Amino acid sequence: MKPRSIIIDLFGDYLRYAGAEIRLGDMAKLLTVFGVEPATVRVSMSRLKKEGWFTTRRERRETIYSLSDDMLRVLDEGRVRIFERPRARWQGKWTMVIYQVPETDRSEREQLRKALAWHGFGQLSTSTWVAPHDLIPEARALVAEYPSAVIDVFWCGTGGIDADRALAARCWDLDQLAQDYGRFIASYAPLNDPACNSAKLGAQALAERTRLISDFRRFPFRDPFLPPELQPADWPGDEAFTLFKNVHSQLAPSSNAFVSALIGREIDVDPPAFP
Repeated sequence: MKPRSIIIDLFGDYLRYAGAEIRLGDMAKLLTVFGVEPATVRVSMSRLKKEGWFTTRRERRETIYSLSDDMLRVLDEGRVRIFERPRARWQGKWTMVIYQVPETDRSEREQLRKALAWHGFGQLSTSTWVAPHDLIPEARALVAEYPSAVIDVFWCGTGGIDADRALAARCWDLDQLAQDYGRFIASYAPLNDPACNSAKLGAQALAERTRLISDFRRFPFRDPFLPPELQPADWPGDEAFTLFKNVHSQLAPSSNAFVSALIGREIDVDPPAFP
């Protein structure tokens, strides 16, 4: 794992719920668990600050890094995507977005595409994206965010379940996603042991839990969370999610206690509302 990713994961899973800030020296101590040198921590934190992740202030000789409001929002949105699953039943319809962006605004077009993928849309054609859930409010919110784009939003259906399945297969690489889920399950199934995980030392629990979430958090941004009616046979997504939430929960007490002791503040996070 890269230092940048570790830092973001530590804020997303722990520091976000302990005042959303940390002393630079304490962050350096936390990253020794992952074999990261203090000099690398300083460089990484400085770069993240330049990207807008943090603001800083001084307390005596210490630099305090605090999450910016925008990044707090990003982490909150990301946590929902990682820890929750759509609960609505399949209605036989798709949210479709068709957009036009002037050729002079290529940067905005790329940002719009990233935003659509972030919300769970898959690309059907160059300017047409679809999602198997009612994401009309999210899609319409993009109209205000990207003023140079002409965005049309539809709630529509193909008229048949076979066509729906074929549409899903065109918009997402489900075969590759299934293979990657399988590798995740093979890697982390041996860690699904409540008694063993509760006995682990804090540093080990923190390292394993951070690697777990680092490996899993990419899936929600690739997986359209297809309703059961549209999933390929023997789809491993639900098994991987259940494994993730179990191991994540089992490692929480030891890793939370370790981080709390190091930074001198309690981590106040409610358990994720898993479906």
